[in-house]
Amino acid sequence: MRPVRGVAPRVWLSKVLNPSTRLRRVLHRQATSLLVRRIPRGTGAFASALLVIASATYGAFAGGHIGPLVEQFNIACDAAANAMGLRIVGVALTGNKHVSREEIFATAGITGQSSLLFLDVDVARAKLKTNPWIADARLLKLYPDRLQISITEREAFALWQKDGRVSVIADDGTVLEPFVPRRFVALPLVVGRGAQGRAKEIVTLLDRYPAVRDLVRASVLVAERRWNLRLKNGIDVRLPETDADRALDTLINLDREKKLLARDIASIDLRLADRVTLRLSDQAAKAREDAFKEKTGKRKGSDA
Repeated sequence: MRPVRGVAPRVWLSKVLNPSTRLRRVLHRQATSLLVRRIPRGTGAFASALLVIASATYGAFAGGHIGPLVEQFNIACDAAANAMGLRIVGVALTGNKHVSREEIFATAGITGQSSLLFLDVDVARAKLKTNPWIADARLLKLYPDRLQISITEREAFALWQKDGRVSVIADDGTVLEPFVPRRFVALPLVVGRGAQGRAKEIVTLLDRYPAVRDLVRASVLVAERRWNLRLKNGIDVRLPETDADRALDTLINLDREKKLLARDIASIDLRLADRVTLRLSDQAAKAREDAFKEKTGKRKGSDA
C-alpha cells in the first residue's frame, strides 16, 4: 500500500496501525452482520411459549398451586394416551370381601378417564395399602386396555376396648373398624392400653383351654405386662406375667376338684406358683362374717 500523497509517511503509518481505529472497524462490521442476518421463523412464538410456561410454573410454585398444575398435566397425559387406545376399559378384581369395588377404585385413583400407559402401579399399590382392611395388593397391566388387581385382606380377629371405645382389630393389632358391626359382636374382647398388639397372644392361649375360654367375657391387659380374665359370672382371674399355661392348668384342676368357678368369689389370684389366693365377694364375705358371729355367740351362751 502506497502512502497518500500530501500526507507525511509517519502520520499515515500511525493511522493504519492505530488499534482503536481497527477495533472500531471490526466491531462495526460484526454489528452490521448481526442486524442484517434473518431470524428463523417461529423463534418468537417459541420464546413466548417458553416465557409463558416458565411464568406459570414459577407462579404455581410461589403460590402453592403446584398440586392442581400436576393434576392438570396428568389429565392431559391420560387424554393423549386414551386417544391412542390405551384407556382402561376392563378391570379384573379378586380377593376383596370387606372392601367394595368402588372403594378400591377410588383409593387407587382409577377413574373412567385413567389410561393404562400412565397408571403407576407402585403408587396405586401404596394407596391401596392405606386402607386398613388391605394387607397387600398386586396390580398387573395387560396392554392395551386391561388391568388386574389382586387384593389380600386382613381378617377381623378380636374386639379392642380402650377409653370406653370398642374397635374391630386384626391379629396384628391393626384397627379395621372404629366401631363394631353386628357381624363381629361375638369376637373375643381385649381391654386396655397395648392390648391390641398382644391380642393374638391371649386368644391363642385361651384356645388351648376351651373350658376356660368359653367362660371369659374379656381379657384385660394390666400395665401392659400381664392379663386378667374377667369371667361372665364376675370372677376376676389374675394370671402371672410369665408361665400363664401353668396358672390355667391349676385353675382347671381346682375347678374340677372343688367347683371353684361356681363359688361365690370375687377373684382368684394365680400369680404365685406356690399358692392360690381367693377373695370372696362382698355378699359372701358378709354372709361368712354373720355366720361366724352367730356361731361365736352361741358358743358364749353355751359357756354361760
